[in-house]
Amino acid sequence: MKAVTWHGKRDIRVDTVPDPQISEPTDAIVRVTSSGICGSDLHLYEVLGPFLEEGDILGHEPMGVVEEVGSQVTSLRPGDRVVIPFNVSCGTCHMCRTGLHSQCETTQVHRHGTGAALFGYTRLYGQVPGGQAEYMRVPFADTLPVKVPQGPPDARFVYLSDVLPTAWQAVEYAAVPPEGSVCVLGLGPIGDMACRVAKFRGAGQVIGVDLVPERLERARAYGATVLDLREHGDRLAEVIRGMTGGRGPDSVIDAVGMEAHGAPAARFAHNLVGMLPAGLAEKLMERAGVDRLAALRMAIDVVRRGGTISVTGVYGGMTDPLPMLTLFDKQIQLRMGQANVRRWIDDLMPLVSDGDPLGTEGFATHEVALDDAPWAYRTFQAKDEGMVKTLLKP
Repeated sequence: MKAVTWHGKRDIRVDTVPDPQISEPTDAIVRVTSSGICGSDLHLYEVLGPFLEEGDILGHEPMGVVEEVGSQVTSLRPGDRVVIPFNVSCGTCHMCRTGLHSQCETTQVHRHGTGAALFGYTRLYGQVPGGQAEYMRVPFADTLPVKVPQGPPDARFVYLSDVLPTAWQAVEYAAVPPEGSVCVLGLGPIGDMACRVAKFRGAGQVIGVDLVPERLERARAYGATVLDLREHGDRLAEVIRGMTGGRGPDSVIDAVGMEAHGAPAARFAHNLVGMLPAGLAEKLMERAGVDRLAALRMAIDVVRRGGTISVTGVYGGMTDPLPMLTLFDKQIQLRMGQANVRRWIDDLMPLVSDGDPLGTEGFATHEVALDDAPWAYRTFQAKDEGMVKTLLKP
């Protein structure tokens, strides 16, 4: 089969690799029909190379059709249409039963002290082959895949894999009061959807901040008041407070993470990581201050006293003075952490099955063939050609 594979910094290729096989009686093989490129994939493209091996299959936002099931699978059969959550979660352990699927005790990566394994996302999270491929092996087939109805296009459902539950959890964790105010920093796919979710759930004022014109326009179209970072610069916090009675917003969502602009020293450290031998680079990524904290510091500065910060942007180092890797991975309050995808499916399924109030069908700016993945990664990383969200179509 064809699959999108990692070969080095900014070196993404489409290779022919062996087809996945049933290895456990609880597995399923899924023929992938759509697979998103996530902002988190750009971390692999740029700075998390020390935790990847050449040939690793990327991608954690897939959906498709069941081709084969293991002998113990009872809830799926060939022909079923399914979305695959990005957390590899068993659905039956203590953490999964309490709704913390991103901390699944069955798939925690103890070697690295991290939470649940993820599809297509480095040794830190299990090195599980991902879904930017023609086929993928899906474990825990009775409890992990999300069955969706036949008929509507993939674009209606594929975001159940990551974008929708991540944005929903970001708003849930933000604890926006009824008719309250929320500021979303970063209007990539997650920030954009978080604005839509916040508005849908009754926020009275949604403020979105970014510096890419296409992203600002998308958020404005769904009712957000948008601020262009290029226009306001160092006055941004003052402007936001001025829009919220001088106090600042009730809630702030950091949807940026370590891709934030600014922090020249951190940018240097990111580049340094890419030049070091793998062993040294791993240590630097785990312990050195390579996170760019501009967005988080802005969130802390601008939120009102007694307000809430929800961090959904991914941080990847142990930055002084905040141990962001531990805070993020263990979901320690502010509030933050990987989305517990399965936890939110019952809330989200009616929104994609009956009508489309969050605009999922038109959410992707690009749909391209799997063979075009290297171009799509380059374009997404450069924020060119109006690319905000891309679906690969194997």
